[in-house]
Amino acid sequence: MGVPSGLPEPPPLDGRQSERAREIQRGVVRLLALQGCASVTELVLATGRRADVVGLSASGELWIVEIKSSVEDFRSDQKWPEYRDFCDRFFFAVAVDFPSEILPADTGLVLADRYGGEVVRDAPEHRLAGARRKAVTLRFATAAANRLAAICDPRGRYP
Repeated sequence: MGVPSGLPEPPPLDGRQSERAREIQRGVVRLLALQGCASVTELVLATGRRADVVGLSASGELWIVEIKSSVEDFRSDQKWPEYRDFCDRFFFAVAVDFPSEILPADTGLVLADRYGGEVVRDAPEHRLAGARRKAVTLRFATAAANRLAAICDPRGRYP
């Protein structure tokens, strides 16, 4: 049974991702869990852009992982630099057969598939200011809580 109209639709199956992107996403979420991070997929940031995966560590560090399922996907994307303003570390996540040498060297790199992932290049740290960290963390928590509530009570009303 789907969520009634006007209520939040729990991601990640929102019809925008390819099967390959969903498999990479699943591996990234598993990797983040092994790293001790909670994660939210398709998190809408204050700019209205959607981050593919946002990880939140126990220490409050925020990671954004941008999934690229193909070379065309990467080349057509001009928005990813904006995500750096909303995280402490920024990564690209790709499949093993992706030509990773085309990705910027000043970003982290995750290789992932449906079973898991591996950080093969760590992302440089660029610490968020306190006010931005609080805003992103609250957005993360609100999205996670609303998605859980929608699963528990599909007919309820959640912001």
